[in-house]
This record gives sequence, structure tokens and C-alpha cells, in this order.
Amino acid sequence: MPFWLSHHHDDELNRCYRLGGVYVCARCLGTYPVLFAAMAAQFALKAPLSHPLDVPLVLALTLPALADWAYGRFRPQSGTNLIRTLTGIALGLALGRTLFVHVQKPLPPALLAQAALVTAVAGPVILATYRRRRGG
Repeated sequence: MPFWLSHHHDDELNRCYRLGGVYVCARCLGTYPVLFAAMAAQFALKAPLSHPLDVPLVLALTLPALADWAYGRFRPQSGTNLIRTLTGIALGLALGRTLFVHVQKPLPPALLAQAALVTAVAGPVILATYRRRRGG
């Protein structure tokens, strides 16, 4: 059961909160409740499916979590769970917006921009840290 609430291995449990006997990923704890709340609020308020600020706001809200994650890959003991949770909240707002639109009008520009940003950052970081761990 622990993996369902924390996708981190034992050497990364510093990135989690311990609630009772269960570890919960700090960033996910900020991301998922906010994502679902943002989607529910937009459905309830009948939010528009497009807004001129969608792309810049979604990118601005995604970037802090992405930057913190990337930095943490290179410096595993860096950062705090409070920062991870706060950046997760911002990420939840961004994902809540893009998924709200996507389920009604697939592949909106904000979602595509968000995916491009994550790919552009995560791809090189994963490759660099994988090579470093393997000594290559």
C-alpha cells in the first residue's frame, strides 16, 4: 500500500510527509487535492474553455514545481517538503485548468505548451541524472 501514497523509494522518503504510519509524497499532497478542487470549481462555475491568459498562467504555475523537481534530481538532499507542497499547489492549479479544458475540448494550446515545457526540462534532467548515477 505505501507505493500508492508515495512513489518514492526508501532513500527518498525525505520528500514525503509521514501521516500515521504512511508516507505521502509532499508535492503530490499539494497537487492532487488542488487539481480536483480546481476542476470541480470550474465545472460548477461553468468556466470558459479558453482565456487569453491560459498559456502564460499555466506555464507560470507549472514552472516552480518543475524547477524544484529538476534541482532535486541533481541535489537529492536539497529542498523542503513545504516548498514541494507549495509548488505542488501551483502545479495542481495548472493541471486543473488544462485538464478541465482537455476533457471538453481535447488538446488545448495550454496543455500542449505545458507538455512541451515538462518534456523540454524533464528529458535532459532524467538523462543527465541517469548517466551520473551510472557513472557515465
